[in-house]
Amino acid sequence: MNEKYIPLYRKYRPQTLEEVVGQEHIKKALANAIELNKISHAYLFTGPRGTGKTSTARIFAKSLNCKEGPTIHPCGKCENCIDITNSTPMDVIEIDAASNRKVEDAQNILEKVMYAPVNSRYKIYIIDEVHMLSTTAFNALLKTLEEPPKNVIFILATTEVHKVLDTIKSRCQRYDFKRITTSDIVAHLRMISDKEGINITDDALMTIAKNSAGGMRDSIALLDQLSVLDGAEAITTDDINNLLGRLSFDVLNELTEAIVASAPNNGITCLEKIYNSGNEPVQILTNLLDYLKNLLIVKTCKKDIVLELTQLNDIQLSALNKQTEKLETHQIVSLIDKCSGYIKEIKTTNNPRLWLEVAIIDMANLAENTSLQELQNRISRLEGGAIEPQPRGYNSVTAPVLKPEQPKLTAQKTEEVNTPAVKENVSEHKSEKTETPKPSEDDFSPVPVSKKTVNSNDISVLWGQLLDNIQNIPTRALLKQWANPIEISPAGVTLTLKSEVLLKQFVEGTKKQTLQNAVDTMFNQQNTHVVVRLPQASDVKVEAAPPKSNPVPPPVKKVEEISEEEIETAKDEVKEIKLKPKNSVDSLLYSDTVNMVMELFDGKIIE
Repeated sequence: MNEKYIPLYRKYRPQTLEEVVGQEHIKKALANAIELNKISHAYLFTGPRGTGKTSTARIFAKSLNCKEGPTIHPCGKCENCIDITNSTPMDVIEIDAASNRKVEDAQNILEKVMYAPVNSRYKIYIIDEVHMLSTTAFNALLKTLEEPPKNVIFILATTEVHKVLDTIKSRCQRYDFKRITTSDIVAHLRMISDKEGINITDDALMTIAKNSAGGMRDSIALLDQLSVLDGAEAITTDDINNLLGRLSFDVLNELTEAIVASAPNNGITCLEKIYNSGNEPVQILTNLLDYLKNLLIVKTCKKDIVLELTQLNDIQLSALNKQTEKLETHQIVSLIDKCSGYIKEIKTTNNPRLWLEVAIIDMANLAENTSLQELQNRISRLEGGAIEPQPRGYNSVTAPVLKPEQPKLTAQKTEEVNTPAVKENVSEHKSEKTETPKPSEDDFSPVPVSKKTVNSNDISVLWGQLLDNIQNIPTRALLKQWANPIEISPAGVTLTLKSEVLLKQFVEGTKKQTLQNAVDTMFNQQNTHVVVRLPQASDVKVEAAPPKSNPVPPPVKKVEEISEEEIETAKDEVKEIKLKPKNSVDSLLYSDTVNMVMELFDGKIIE
């Protein structure tokens, strides 16, 4: 009864490298260094708390100073081993840098470094939380760390290696300790529970391991705290939740069900019960955030890894699966984003309960919020100039479908139609009505609707409609000035350009995609065959017919937004162009400002 109680995390501190849980890569490296007698003068152990940095440093010191050593299996019975185990060694000095961070403390270390070890092979300095040292103290240690006296070893440990000076890191052998896996923590806790006679379920041990974030010390400390609850019945997850102030899965499931059903009233009622049980607002939302995270994992990940990521049982996973059937992925992400935002708000407010209720009501309006968010995103896309995709089907007038027996309409055939004989034949049948075959749903894939309906077989009209679909004003002006249409149909578009320089821009340059988009939009289809080539002798010149109605212009730069300076600059460029030879290639390469002014004022460059 008079014996002093030793906490479990101290009682079960590892005493050999084999007893260290996890960190296999580090244990192997240090064991090889001892066996090969390749002992460095400085080591840097870094990693999360509770992963074995200080324990490994002590074991390494014990292995080096054991009377049987250096050995990877210290005897644990000699004077040096016992002193290190009891934390009373003379030649292994542990320093907490958090409370000894001044330059005077560093200088005090340097003064004692010069003395030889008393009864050990090495004098070893273990500096814990070394990142807490001031810059001046770091600089004082630099030279000694680089070339310490014989038989002196420094082992630096830190949880925040980014705060350690690079000049310090470069003088040490660095070992990164990883978070211990959940399965390893559960196995170690089960071993301790069996030895200590603690009656606890495997689910409860899993909950402890998950709550420790990969730190063994935190896990053992929590198990030690729970051991006082040991009685006739085994310690369960509910006991852990009550001890930690965590919400049970069933309570979180009920609260989330109200959110999923977009029922704010039910959400507030459930919240009242949770809050009146003594749970803090931040803790409530933090637990809800963890639940939503598991919901997202169940929704998006494969079944074979869901169990590993969530560590939930089959009944709990079944409940999550039912909720995911009512939710889309973007809705779960939206809830997670809102929940994390309200957690930050509650931490800084003077009225946390108010914001807790606002958070639940806001999230419980799930249907309205996600619809509003989608509407806002759609408006943003439209304001940015994006074209909204149309649903599959023909709800608007589309381009006529060319059947295999229908000939393609070219410029030459357009000229033939205008001959007197054909005109007379057309006039005789003017009163007859022709029916256009209705296209089937499989003729075209759904694409953005064009600004103009394709309702003419006249290539000059089609040419004008194609120009209207060019979004870029300078490109439209350039095509209007220098291009000539040879074929315009859903089956393909052929244009000619009389300059090889301009031709290259439309074949493989920046203007190729602009033209392709305009053609696809015009015919309400994708990947229309577009050919741009040099003129041939048989090509017929076609002028674009003016539009029959004033179309709504695309969102482009307004005339009044063009400054007088830009217009004057354009006039100067036009003058320079006129002075150049008629066949000069440079005369075809106008600036975007010139092309824009020509398009807005329906002008041309006269050579």
